[in-house]
Amino acid sequence: MAKKWLSGRARAIGPATAAAAAALTLGAGIAAAQLKSYDSSKPSFWQNPPPDWFLGDETEEMKGLAPPVGPATPTPLAELQENLKKVKLPQGFRIEVYASGLPEARQMAWGDNGTLFVGSFQAGNVYAVTEKDGKRNVATILKGLNMPTGVAFRNGSLFVVAIDKLLRYDGAESKLDAMPQPQVVYDDLPSYGAHGWKYLVMDRDGAMWFNVGVPFNIGIPPTDTAHIRRVHQSGHGELMATGVRNSVGGDIDPRTGQFWFTENARDWMSDDLPSDKLNRVGRIGDHFGYPYCHQGDLPDPKFNMGRQCSEFTAPVLKLGAHVAPLGMKFYTGSQFPAEYRNNIFIAQHGSWNRRNYQGARIVRVVVDPDGKNARQEVFAEGWLTGQQDYSGRPADVLVARDGSLLVADDWAGAIYRISYAR
Repeated sequence: MAKKWLSGRARAIGPATAAAAAALTLGAGIAAAQLKSYDSSKPSFWQNPPPDWFLGDETEEMKGLAPPVGPATPTPLAELQENLKKVKLPQGFRIEVYASGLPEARQMAWGDNGTLFVGSFQAGNVYAVTEKDGKRNVATILKGLNMPTGVAFRNGSLFVVAIDKLLRYDGAESKLDAMPQPQVVYDDLPSYGAHGWKYLVMDRDGAMWFNVGVPFNIGIPPTDTAHIRRVHQSGHGELMATGVRNSVGGDIDPRTGQFWFTENARDWMSDDLPSDKLNRVGRIGDHFGYPYCHQGDLPDPKFNMGRQCSEFTAPVLKLGAHVAPLGMKFYTGSQFPAEYRNNIFIAQHGSWNRRNYQGARIVRVVVDPDGKNARQEVFAEGWLTGQQDYSGRPADVLVARDGSLLVADDWAGAIYRISYAR
């Protein structure tokens, strides 16, 4: 059963967002006469954004749009199973519920001993999914963190990134019942909540890559945002790329060791522009165009400032307007057919700044190591059940040890498993 914005089982992206959404609904008649506008150019806005900060660039064409509010609680198992019957996959693939009861599940990471660690969005939790005697158990192992969306694991330690801190929990898998006090690996980060949530990508050297998003929709970004950083476990940070609006997904190419990432483009331009992107950092210092140029070839109508799109690093692939690409992984397993090897799977969270939503699916990208000859196709879809109705919203993907593909759904609070049988 799909859930509409402000449905009976609604829960907000956060409490402040719920209040903003309710105010928008109750005051629709009054608001209809004017467009929502904020001056987001000042530090006072970045540090204390209004609850509806995401509406500040509203246009006449797109007036009235707002992020959808999801279920108050995770979707019950029986309903999840019924929803998955509507998900379409290529021949030979099947999807099932791997785990349920994980509010706002986001990025996933495997522990050395098979524990699945899962971050969350506004819920503030980190979960552990363990398996014993064929049964899976979901436990909340950390609470009260500030948007701990990103998780990674290395040499027995769990890494969790919140808004302004990268934390390390040593010996995590052996201490799930009573997690140790964290060590702060890195805290040279802005505390801006808007677009401040992050996604951790561990490279071959054990350093972690992540985006520092801009604290608004469109504008000249604060100098400590709009870029990709690489942080070593020693706490040393490096600036790797700039001109990135908001990215909550990435991976290291197993063929080259290069960093690839998804990017969410600006809102409030039109239903069909600009396109979200798949990018590749080919060299240190790449600039991906924000805020001057979008999708590689579209100057911003207000913030272009005479810059040419040819000055910036073009995307590997345009993914579509307002599909909201989040978690992504190169497929490194052996269960799927051979032609899937080293393909990219991307979780598209789905639209809000669009009259007819699109996304809420998993896409497969076939691309050369140098970023050429890229093409995408839909791999799994069926969570978008109407023009603005979701039964689920994929937020991350992860290759399992047996070669199957796990999918985190923060709308339904669940993890799915996609497998292939010849």
